[in-house]
Amino acid sequence: MFTNAFLLALREIRRNLMRSLLTMTGIVIGIASVIAMVNIAKGASASVTESVSKLGSRSLYIVPGQAKGMGGQSTVAKPFDMRDITVLKKSVFALEAVSGVENKSMTVMHGDKNYFTGIRGVQNDFLIIQDWKIAKGRGFTASEQRSGQSVCLLGQTVVKKLFGEGENPVGRKVRLGNFSCTVVGVLAKKGANTFGMDQDDVVLVPLKMFQRRIGGTNKIHLIMASAKKGIALDEAIVQMRRILREQRHIGRDTEDDFSIFTMQALLSTITSISSMLTTMLGFVAAISLVVGGIGIMNIMLVSVTERTREIGIRLAIGATGDDILTQFLIEAIVLSVLGGIIGIALGLLLSFGVAKGMHIALIIDPMIVTVALVVSMGIGILFGFIPARKAARKNPIEALRYE
Repeated sequence: MFTNAFLLALREIRRNLMRSLLTMTGIVIGIASVIAMVNIAKGASASVTESVSKLGSRSLYIVPGQAKGMGGQSTVAKPFDMRDITVLKKSVFALEAVSGVENKSMTVMHGDKNYFTGIRGVQNDFLIIQDWKIAKGRGFTASEQRSGQSVCLLGQTVVKKLFGEGENPVGRKVRLGNFSCTVVGVLAKKGANTFGMDQDDVVLVPLKMFQRRIGGTNKIHLIMASAKKGIALDEAIVQMRRILREQRHIGRDTEDDFSIFTMQALLSTITSISSMLTTMLGFVAAISLVVGGIGIMNIMLVSVTERTREIGIRLAIGATGDDILTQFLIEAIVLSVLGGIIGIALGLLLSFGVAKGMHIALIIDPMIVTVALVVSMGIGILFGFIPARKAARKNPIEALRYE
């Protein structure tokens, strides 16, 4: 019975091929959208998570002010100074490296070339925290950091913009604003970070030099640190909080006027946000499935009307109402399942194309593909039942009289 109904359904689809294809379009678009959006969102999330992990799972970021998140401070507090960094280095045994960080964007010049880039005042420990190697030359010496001499390290992007092919920048002088500094090293290539920003588009200078020549103040607005291997970040944070509270003379009942962030916290935030966005995108795409289901219902109602005499003849020669119900229900299911299969293929193709074009991870979730196929079948049953029931309830005499 079911085999015969299936073959009849295929015959009807072939007989009205263009109408059937247009009917399936809604299901195809809906299924393809759901699969593509969920897979792309998961791939983007995986890529961002991997990029954040590369920033250092043992890295810590300390900023002034009590903050609710990475977006900024909810209360304003005094910045740090060199004494805070010195005390952290001496007193917190859990830390492997500590560096103050200050940033400013300005024009760098060499010969007749100039380039607008970021200038970052750091200490040598910054390279340890960021796991950043030096491709040519050397890092800052202790005396250069202590006295704030005019020396700098160039990122690969800055080198390309200011120097010719094969030209060695080490030992050359570049101009930062109204003063010059000697290039003592070239940083190894890092590439883009989590947020797509070029990490090689930077000039590193000693923190003391930045404060004296660029910032004009001895205040520090960011301290970066990394915990030693084998030591839990929570333990390092507890030690740092205790030392900084003592340094900043914070009372026992007073909340911290600084915040400490870790990469794990950022990863958790990114994961929760991406999960929420994936769910929302999937929900929005699923709306088109409802539209596709309504299209199937509409076309099946038209089909029932067109085939009224056929229904009357079948009922007159012995077919039961259940036989008619099954016939039209299977036609609706076949339409939706065929649309679902085409939609799955299109969704996977879109996922592959977008992942390759955006350079993100390609993640194919077998569960979403299975669910999409089941949903397409469910849509056929749900939206095909009313037209099928209408056909099954037709009076044979009235159906035979229909023209």
